[in-house]
Amino acid sequence: MNSSFLQKSYEGNRSASLKREIVRLLIVGGNVSITDLSKEMNMSVPTVTKLIGELITEGFVLDFGKQGTNGGRRPNVYGLNPSAGYFVGVDIRKDSLALGAINFKGELTEYAADKPFVMDNTIQSLDQLCDIINNFIDKLPIPRDKVLAVGVNLSGRVNSESGYSYSYYFLGEKPLSMLIEERIDCSVHVENDSRAMTYGEYMMGEENHSRNMLFINASWGLGIGIIVEGKLYYGKSGFSGEFGHFPFFDNEIICRCGKRGCLETGASGSAVHRMFMDKLREGRVSMLSNKFNNGDEITIEDIMDALLKEDVLAIEIMECVGNELGKAISGLINLFNPEMIILGGTLAAARDYILLPVKSAINKYSLILVSKDTRLRLSRLGDKCGVIGACMLVRSKTLGLV
Repeated sequence: MNSSFLQKSYEGNRSASLKREIVRLLIVGGNVSITDLSKEMNMSVPTVTKLIGELITEGFVLDFGKQGTNGGRRPNVYGLNPSAGYFVGVDIRKDSLALGAINFKGELTEYAADKPFVMDNTIQSLDQLCDIINNFIDKLPIPRDKVLAVGVNLSGRVNSESGYSYSYYFLGEKPLSMLIEERIDCSVHVENDSRAMTYGEYMMGEENHSRNMLFINASWGLGIGIIVEGKLYYGKSGFSGEFGHFPFFDNEIICRCGKRGCLETGASGSAVHRMFMDKLREGRVSMLSNKFNNGDEITIEDIMDALLKEDVLAIEIMECVGNELGKAISGLINLFNPEMIILGGTLAAARDYILLPVKSAINKYSLILVSKDTRLRLSRLGDKCGVIGACMLVRSKTLGLV
């Protein structure tokens, strides 16, 4: 396959730029006719026909023939070639990771979850990560050179443009993206996990592509992703979205960032876990009491499982956390006036146990005139949100669409 289309930049190559625009329209709108493309791009039919012909020759687009209802002259429709290339996504979580692959059309073809992995700021941990990625790629039912790029999600401060991660794997002068590329022999983009999840939900979980959207990643930590006028918002240095480190509480709890009173200390998975364990130490009863009394480890997953089994203590704590999170989200609504807010991450699995107190707090603390047009819902991609987001975002970056 001629990959020059992928390698050429917009600048100085109008043909490549127009081809990328055609691919973008096919990603967003699905299969279309040349007439529809020419109208959308405000270009002549012969010019679009030539570009489509080149994309077909290069292997990125397929001619699906004449389709539509009977009657009248039916035009040929064109769409993305699913096998033109594949993109791998890696979502690194607290003590595991998930991997997936999408085809060129954006369909999830492979998914592997809950791979045991502990992220340490060491070369050994980085080598282990790359071994897992290499093994996943090697087992894909496609030639390795069909994988065009790999997207890797991490929590914390990640500058996706420079390729550096400043929270994990800040191991020297080379950016993290380059360190991984050297080990897996493939183009790599690194991204903040909340931002990637936002993009995945925007592309796959949001039916009408709300152009102003916030995604709340309520997992062990707390982050947000921001879509403004249909584009991801990064901020000056690429570090936007550190919602969990907003100074919110007048408490002495030290956050992971080293400061006190961060929102994350009272409205996150780590907060749920700390509060639950404190209550057990105080003598409160739970279906996890025996496990606690035996000295066994209790994880956030254990607490979430107990919650869904209607454990009273877990419900009480989730309601408290949901209320504080709802207060903070009210502030976001007043600031951004978004069309949509999506709650995702580990705590979203609590469903109504967290959604109802969040909604109640929003109704209480947000400005009604501002919040009345904001919809709030849970993530539709669930546990796959991070992987799908990593895949979708690395595809768009490879094609120069973001």
